Amino acid sequence: MTDIHLQQGRNVAARLNPELRDTLAARYDGTVPGMADSLIEWAYGHHYAREGVDLKTRQLCTVAALTAMGGQSGPQLRVNIEHSLAAGVSPREITEIIWQMSVYGGMPAAINGLNAALEVFAERGIAPAQEPS
Repeated sequence: MTDIHLQQGRNVAARLNPELRDTLAARYDGTVPGMADSLIEWAYGHHYAREGVDLKTRQLCTVAALTAMGGQSGPQLRVNIEHSLAAGVSPREITEIIWQMSVYGGMPAAINGLNAALEVFAERGIAPAQEPS
């Protein structure tokens, strides 16, 4: 069963971030052998690949959770904002979900999340969506 989940995880990761597995392996597998495949299998194969909720919704939930967790999750939040864009989430949807987390994670967490989103958008040349006037 593990091989199925690893392949499903690789498929999801390839859609969101084709370099993810190699990036993780280069960074962590020398210290924790197999960490990259473990993460791909468990997070992406066992969770993100499940039926019942589309990938876009799963990514928005991830952005919300990481935002509410606060500043210690900043690097993971940035990666998942990028993954959300790859899954078809609009910049407006991302910033609205982050802003909603001010109710649950507090204003500092939401501000940190918005800063992460604005940095990702700027790096990608994406103008943040604004309210219609």
